[in-house]
Amino acid sequence: MKRLLLLAIGLLPIERLPIGAAQAKPPDIRCPGDNTVEMRYCASLSLEQSDRQLHQKISKELFNQWQRATRAVCATAYAPYLDGTIYPQLVVGCDDHLNRALLKEFKGLGD
Repeated sequence: MKRLLLLAIGLLPIERLPIGAAQAKPPDIRCPGDNTVEMRYCASLSLEQSDRQLHQKISKELFNQWQRATRAVCATAYAPYLDGTIYPQLVVGCDDHLNRALLKEFKGLGD
């Protein structure tokens, strides 16, 4: 009977759980971030933003070529840090910086 009751409770949607039941709330993340997790998250958000902006400026095929090239260049540039915990953040930041440098080239002379 206990197992059946536990199974029934486990099948209830979260909204129907009794008040006071533990519900995990994702932590607030502040950018630029104070710790490694936050810094990585913020760097990935920035890269997603520059990817979207760049994707609007160039064709899908050209964008894919650009991504392959920048990823290869950034991976090579930071190869000495490959075994470090900072490596993913460095590569994502590098990709984002290169995206933003290219985006500046699309701005007119008067901008």
